[in-house]
Amino acid sequence: MQKFNRVTHPQRQHQLEKLIERLGLSPQHKIAWQLLDLALTHPSVSSQDNYEQLEFVGDSVVRLAASELLFETYPNAPVGEFAAVRSILVSDRILAEISESYGLGRYLLVGGSATRDRLGEESRLADCFEAVLAALYLSTNTLELIRPWLDPHLLERATEIFNDPARQNYKAALQEWTQSCYKILPQYKVNETGYAGDEGRFTASVWLRDEQLGTGTGKTIKAAEQAAARVAFLLVAKNGGETDNE
Repeated sequence: MQKFNRVTHPQRQHQLEKLIERLGLSPQHKIAWQLLDLALTHPSVSSQDNYEQLEFVGDSVVRLAASELLFETYPNAPVGEFAAVRSILVSDRILAEISESYGLGRYLLVGGSATRDRLGEESRLADCFEAVLAALYLSTNTLELIRPWLDPHLLERATEIFNDPARQNYKAALQEWTQSCYKILPQYKVNETGYAGDEGRFTASVWLRDEQLGTGTGKTIKAAEQAAARVAFLLVAKNGGETDNE
């Protein structure tokens, strides 16, 4: 890890302590404050002193935390299920959601045009979240500063995923159903109906044999297609595997 020594201004130290308190921890814990500051510094601020190396470590940390939780909570689940659920738990979408719940964005130092890049916000939040996990892990070389507050978030989402037959990947589930029943793939039509950064920027519809099965909106094309596929998959599941026209 590169040498780093910027945590000298009392106001920044106060900000970092507030974040630690939001995580349910105490500033009296053994915290590597310089690493935490680094974890909350975007590359647009400094090409050398930023969160990228910590993000690399944090990617492994969050996987370890999720793996321990799944192993303890679902001891009888197959390894394949562990891998599938964990891949969702550590996705940018989930990590950004957890990051946002703690207001991590307000502690992240961002400069230049990156401050106006709304499309990259999810990625930034997920990246700095992983970096924060790395800073906390490297403070003690254990998960003791992480699991007490991260576990409830992961457990809530893991429960949802295990109870979801589509494992929250509705495009894949719908495709599997259409191939199994009709030997064809569903078709998606997408239109841009909003502005960059809007939650409903794109509107997608999914079709099968000239029948529209569902529509959905999203910030990205991928999100809109997933939303449409979710509507379609739930409709098919409700109808016992048949479309409305059958």
